[in-house]
Amino acid sequence: MFGRAAALAAAGRPLLRMEVGMPHSDTPAHIKQATIDALLAGKVHYSNLPGELHFREAARDKLKRKNALDVPVDRIIVTNGLTHASYAAIMALIDDGDEAILLEPYYPQHIGKIELAGGSVVTAGLDAANNFAIDPARIEAKITPRTKMIVLINPCNPTGRVYTRAELQGLADLAIRHDLLVVSDEVYEDILFDGAEHISIASLPGMEARTISMFAFTKSYAMDGWRIGYMVAPDWAIGPLLKITANDVTHVNTFIQDGATAALTGDPAVLAGLVAEDKAKRDIVVSRLNQMAGVRCAWPEGTIYAFPDIRETGLSSQEVAERLLEDAGVAVEAGSFYGPTGEGHLRVCFGSLSEEDITEAMDRMQRFFGAL
Repeated sequence: MFGRAAALAAAGRPLLRMEVGMPHSDTPAHIKQATIDALLAGKVHYSNLPGELHFREAARDKLKRKNALDVPVDRIIVTNGLTHASYAAIMALIDDGDEAILLEPYYPQHIGKIELAGGSVVTAGLDAANNFAIDPARIEAKITPRTKMIVLINPCNPTGRVYTRAELQGLADLAIRHDLLVVSDEVYEDILFDGAEHISIASLPGMEARTISMFAFTKSYAMDGWRIGYMVAPDWAIGPLLKITANDVTHVNTFIQDGATAALTGDPAVLAGLVAEDKAKRDIVVSRLNQMAGVRCAWPEGTIYAFPDIRETGLSSQEVAERLLEDAGVAVEAGSFYGPTGEGHLRVCFGSLSEEDITEAMDRMQRFFGAL
């Protein structure tokens, strides 16, 4: 859908693009300034392979404060965004013939990483009627002697769920009982609404030694183009992980780690302001979607996505997405892109546009669904 929208935009078609999880806001000024200062100070040479010590110290303090993870700096590795962290984790820990379970609707990019590592993807479909809650029975039914890991995204892209402690405990119990690893994508940890609480699964009893926890600045601080994140791993996994990261990128750009440090140590009001903008946009999108003919939309508890149910239209999610692009000039993604469980839904990114453009996009979508 991104490619089709890009081609139409290049041809001069005025589009409102809500298909890509890209923040609309600019990176906060204090983060940019810290990076500029680092450049001007000559921080342009090689860094430590796992990352600059001052950044890892700031990450350590944040992990203890926000994630209930009390870890030393030598268990933190700086990465080129969360995508790189998950690539390193899967490449280091999945061997030929291993199986990795994705909770469906899943994030499609994880599939290629598992396959590149020689593993097989197994999906455990969650129930839309149960708000895509983690269901241990559905997951356990997919576990075989070859299962090595479960990949978790919390808060969840694309559904907008923020999993409860009880849901995460159910998943943790499975991992412990079957001796499985968990690779936990927590890139949306800061973007929470209506009192939702983000819990890192590694903080649950018995999970720290079997979990790779991954974080980034991409969404929270509007730093998608910066490509910086970090992961936390047990002692036994650090060597294998560094074998991947040292050989594929050597280390993350030295000077941008000063910017990331400023993000972690700066005024929390900056982050709160960015999240407040996301909430205002969410409120517009979800309230408007629920006014459209044949559309029902649960309120996302986190992330920058709404996942409306369009099954009442009688059309497939791919057909609706394509017709919205062609007929209304609004780009969204088909829920089926996230696996069969996502069929009958659309993923609508409300973080990628201004409030004014979001309102126009909702007007166009309302006319489109009304005309059906």
